[in-house]
Amino acid sequence: MPTIVDIAVSNEGFSTLVAAVQAAGLVEALQSPGPFTVFAPNDAAFAKLPPGTVQTLVQNPPQLARILTFHVAAGKYTKDELIKLGTVASLEGAPIPIDGTEGFEVKNATVIAADIEADNGIIHVLDNVILMG
Repeated sequence: MPTIVDIAVSNEGFSTLVAAVQAAGLVEALQSPGPFTVFAPNDAAFAKLPPGTVQTLVQNPPQLARILTFHVAAGKYTKDELIKLGTVASLEGAPIPIDGTEGFEVKNATVIAADIEADNGIIHVLDNVILMG
């Protein structure tokens, strides 16, 4: 079974995420055994950010890494498990709120594809980039 990184690299909809993970130096970490739960913004989610934001972040790897690790939780959590928990701690340290009352939402994003199994975890695809605070 492919790793989280393998799945992202092989999916055209994650080219911005893959470039960001590479720029932040997180590829090796996300290829490790984990397991991880990754809330993966697709390219359309990154496109919603103000113009120049992605470029600015790529030029600031520590800030980029902080934002990306806010999209990852230690452990493998399915949609149903996350909704029961109501919140999960990100690798960045801040809690990520989960809401299952109307669909499946993670902070300010809607999950558009849930429970994508990987060798070292699980991926939930988001329609927005989520930010701390």
